[in-house]
Amino acid sequence: MKILLLHPYGSNWLNGMKDISSVFNLMPPLGMMSIAAVLERAGIDVEIIDCYATPMPLDLLAEEIIRRGPDCLGISTTTSSFNEGYRIAAAVKEKAPLIFTLFGGAHACSIGAPLLDSFPAIDCLVIGEGENTMLELVQAGFSRIGQIPGVAYRGGEGRGILSPPRELIKELDDLPFPAYHKLPQFPRRYNLPLFSYPTAPNSSIISSRGCPYSCSYCDRSVFNRGFRFNSPEYIVEHVAMLNKQYGIRHVSFYDDLFTFDRRRVAEFCEIKERKGLKVTYNCIARLEHVDPDLLALLKRSGCWQVNFGIESGDPEILKQHRKYFELDEVGRKLKMVRDAGMRVKGLFMVGLPGENETAIRRTIDYALSLPLDEVNVTKFTPFPGAPIYKTIREQGEFNENWDLMNCLNFVFVPHGMTKQQLEDLYNEFISRFYHRRSIQWGYSKMIWKSPHSILSFLKHLPEILAFEIKQKW
Repeated sequence: MKILLLHPYGSNWLNGMKDISSVFNLMPPLGMMSIAAVLERAGIDVEIIDCYATPMPLDLLAEEIIRRGPDCLGISTTTSSFNEGYRIAAAVKEKAPLIFTLFGGAHACSIGAPLLDSFPAIDCLVIGEGENTMLELVQAGFSRIGQIPGVAYRGGEGRGILSPPRELIKELDDLPFPAYHKLPQFPRRYNLPLFSYPTAPNSSIISSRGCPYSCSYCDRSVFNRGFRFNSPEYIVEHVAMLNKQYGIRHVSFYDDLFTFDRRRVAEFCEIKERKGLKVTYNCIARLEHVDPDLLALLKRSGCWQVNFGIESGDPEILKQHRKYFELDEVGRKLKMVRDAGMRVKGLFMVGLPGENETAIRRTIDYALSLPLDEVNVTKFTPFPGAPIYKTIREQGEFNENWDLMNCLNFVFVPHGMTKQQLEDLYNEFISRFYHRRSIQWGYSKMIWKSPHSILSFLKHLPEILAFEIKQKW
């Protein structure tokens, strides 16, 4: 039995423009790599094609998949890459109908069984965590699907139905490390976002699953609302493995709540420091978890940057969409991080339901008042697995074009606003933040703090300038 796992390239970064994002930010497909590691541990032949690292035209990709001769093609997609993934599956099915095609990932989990009614080239879906479900499907030879928990399949009338739900993996430490060795160009082809790391090569780790909070815009369809995590010892071993086998010198923890369990974080910092593991890292934290003692631990153990989801500077908008945190307190907490010697990145959204021009300008002014080194501003997108999705059409105009639902296109426009207003305010946000002397001076210091970023920026400067010119026009 041979399994081929595919990460499709959804070429939809910004509608009508060339995608240059993967030049400066390419994250290994960690979920797929975890599934591959579990299958490999069971003695199953498994390969990965990451189309972001090795993009190719659809016809050539289909030929390559068929050439490799898999019994099963597993495709993991987000909402924005689903159609691209399906086109690949359909092209493969047309020439090699006996290849079993299976979809997983956020979009499959959020839409569920009804996907099978409209997309006949898909044989089944993995719903929820994929490791154990995929293993059982393979071991069963893709028969008796309805008896395997966590699957959507076609019933007797050809309609999609769900098998019983799969229990979540209780002990994440039982999972092997992701199969980084299945990526032919790792770590050379992969890189964290420009200016968000001090050195290279670098990579990413996810050390927990789930989130107990209920923000309106977050899709929890894969890991649900519980919070499970790897032990501090496991995380340190993971980092040490990347350092020893691949020369990784910096990692970014992409966990939504890296600092949620204080004891875990403290033990991780202490073990890493005691072992003398010279690998720096970034993490995401919630403001309520931050205090001077924790920040001192993070800094001593090599933390370089802390990211915070701030989202909006309008109190009423925040209260509608997430747990509220006093805006005056936000600035104080961020200053604590800066004073501890770490960079601070703020994560914001534009176009949330209920926003108007006044609210968005309040967010822009608020962001400029904070002690931030960097911002990431996304365009609000109502994903099918998010709580807000159920009522989104009552709150504005929603163009549910899956190809564009990547947080980089305005597919939702709140009542009382226009898409052009949102675009103008978004561009104003970016321009006003990054055109300040204090921010530009901060980036000039990156020559010493992040020399690899400077070299990468200069290497791809023609592409950047071409993109900037096209965006203006």
